[in-house]
Amino acid sequence: MKPLSVSKDIIPLGQFKAQAASIIEDLRTRGNQLVITQNGRPACVVMSPAEFDIMRERQAFLEAVAHGMADVEAGRVVSDEELGTHLDDEFGPLETE
Repeated sequence: MKPLSVSKDIIPLGQFKAQAASIIEDLRTRGNQLVITQNGRPACVVMSPAEFDIMRERQAFLEAVAHGMADVEAGRVVSDEELGTHLDDEFGPLETE
């Protein structure tokens, strides 16, 4: 996600309404996000679907890492040997060339 530019990426709701089509096209091409204000305060953030997908994938990755770290801290881990045995039991021994 690109950094927010205060001069370009924060606009009032009225301007968004008046120029919605061109603003949305600009979001697609620049790949950034836009803060829309209402009564001088941030009201919402608009971004392209691609940027939204990237943000969600990053969030899912960070949550998976946090879960893994919690497992380590709680002692819910297996040794390399235990993992190898489990995988061999499940899928058969690894064939090497």
